[in-house]
Amino acid sequence: MIHKKIGRRKFIEASTLSMLGYSMMIAVPPEASAATKAAISKKSKEIESVLQGKSYDDSCEPNMKKVELECDVLVCGAGMAGISAAIAAARNGAKVILINDRSRMGGNASSEIKMHPLGINEGRFGFRESGIIEELLLENAANNPQVSWDAWDVMLYDKCVSEPNITLILDTAVYMAEKSSNRIKCAYARCDKSLTIYKIKAKIYMDCTGDSRLAMESGAELMWGRDGAEKYGEDEVVDRYPIGGLLCSSIMYTTKDMGRPMPFKAPSWALKVTPDMLKYRNPRSVGLAYGYWFVSHGGLADTIRDNEIIRFELLSIVMGLWDYIKNSGKFPEAKNLALDSIGMIPGKRDSYRIMGRKLFSQHDIRGKWRDHPDQVGTVGWTLEDQPSSGFYAFDERPAMHVKIETTPFNIPLSILISKDIDNLMMAGRNMSCTHLAFSCTRVMKTGSVAGQAAGTAAAIAVREGKDPKDIAGDRALIGKLQQTLLKDGQIIMGVKNEDLLDFARKAKVRASTSDKGTSPENILSGAVFDWKWKNDNRWLAPISGKPWIELSWDAPQKLSQIIMNFDSGCKHLTMTTEQNRAARVTYAPQPETLADFNIVGILPDGTEKVLLEERGNYQKRKVYSIPTTEVRALRVDCLKTQGDPFARIFEVRCYS
Repeated sequence: MIHKKIGRRKFIEASTLSMLGYSMMIAVPPEASAATKAAISKKSKEIESVLQGKSYDDSCEPNMKKVELECDVLVCGAGMAGISAAIAAARNGAKVILINDRSRMGGNASSEIKMHPLGINEGRFGFRESGIIEELLLENAANNPQVSWDAWDVMLYDKCVSEPNITLILDTAVYMAEKSSNRIKCAYARCDKSLTIYKIKAKIYMDCTGDSRLAMESGAELMWGRDGAEKYGEDEVVDRYPIGGLLCSSIMYTTKDMGRPMPFKAPSWALKVTPDMLKYRNPRSVGLAYGYWFVSHGGLADTIRDNEIIRFELLSIVMGLWDYIKNSGKFPEAKNLALDSIGMIPGKRDSYRIMGRKLFSQHDIRGKWRDHPDQVGTVGWTLEDQPSSGFYAFDERPAMHVKIETTPFNIPLSILISKDIDNLMMAGRNMSCTHLAFSCTRVMKTGSVAGQAAGTAAAIAVREGKDPKDIAGDRALIGKLQQTLLKDGQIIMGVKNEDLLDFARKAKVRASTSDKGTSPENILSGAVFDWKWKNDNRWLAPISGKPWIELSWDAPQKLSQIIMNFDSGCKHLTMTTEQNRAARVTYAPQPETLADFNIVGILPDGTEKVLLEERGNYQKRKVYSIPTTEVRALRVDCLKTQGDPFARIFEVRCYS
């Protein structure tokens, strides 16, 4: 069932092209094949071995190899939500297959589209989304100072391909599912580059495609477009935008300063941009290096099926706008600039959403989220609608923000679980929300937080032999999920570390010194973030004095794992080449992070033993496994930060 298909205008009623398919059989000399096999790396051989699977019989598609695979969790879509879901599930013990329909990972944040992940306003609230999304962004900031989109792509690839429990299959799209009663039996995905069709059987299926393709094929209930103010009583809705209409898609471009005048001639099909079109769309507002989120189109079309013509129209606008910037005489600062990259894949904001066990609305964002017992992550982009006419809404602002600022809120697990299909979950912009709530939850950092929550829940469900809905409806299992998420670095406001296995919680804490009104005991508060101007959950001390902080116990403890949560600051953190936004990002290790430290164990006889030496850390959260050692105290000797004058620690966890 699909809701709200009314109100959409189709740009094309029938395809104007038909393609003839053909295939060729090519024989590879045996010696060439043998040489190739000898040259591939160990990792490639592992991937090859996993993807061999076992053959199944299918008379259709005679030129395609048929391979059957099995896993615990199948994640369809490797955007930021799918990446986070796959990593979370894998790290929690599930065997994961992650498929992506393109070779570049990151979805809208990939080099093919170049949209920057956004979320909580760090400068306003003093913290940002944590967990896997912060890990990825900190990795990028530290190791991609050149701000290369291609380097970002490869980092995302590395994070997934290096996880032992993830099998990554690229250039592969899910296109069909088999269902029995209210469960998916298997999903089919095809890779035309390798002439392979995969039949994938999983315990839990996760739709992170954005466009809800797996859910569509499984017959799950879908939603489409604006709901209107009356349907859910969302009084902030402005009904000047059409019911059923969508947010538009965008194509981004980047420029390069060539150091000499660079001419530009627009193609004949480029839109003739005039000053009246830019009344509310000033190119200087975000700089000329990267443009432009407000070049948008397609909200009155079908953003999936009309993608080809939406692409053309967006390229027409982009070429016309750059022609205006270069040749109108109004932008002399563009004299030496040339186009460096132009996106060919529209960055899609809006299409289908999947009806979940609960429907998140404006009322939840405004405070009702506190009533959900299954809260799994803190997010907080603003409620923001946009005209469906996109760039052509010349007399309207390109974005309409509601009057009351959106403050951070928690999302529940139940909006990440299909209402109809017991073993189907979702994360990203297709999660279960009203359209107004979607205008807030659609951004990529929110999708990543949802992905980590869904992936973790899926792993627990597999381990417990349960369906995801059983997790959402069981207070004990929700508690286990929340504690696992906190242990893995996720922030859930109002939920604190109560992990019975973390024996740091029973420790006495002291420090050589403390500053900024902090206390050593703060590291056992159970939270790994602070609101702006607050220091309730972290310990600070001047690094110049080589400060230390110590946990001790009345009786010796067997220690084999230490988890550290540092303060990585609250500056803007994303991957972007938009000038004004990039100027707020530190593309280096974040200065506030503790870089060099030793962890020292005080043994039962009073002697000291250095358990580990860390140098050059740039992550907020680090997990250290050590040979099991009996200690009566544990001391962190702080030696150097990444530039900040204070050593900063949010949390120390200890496990046997």
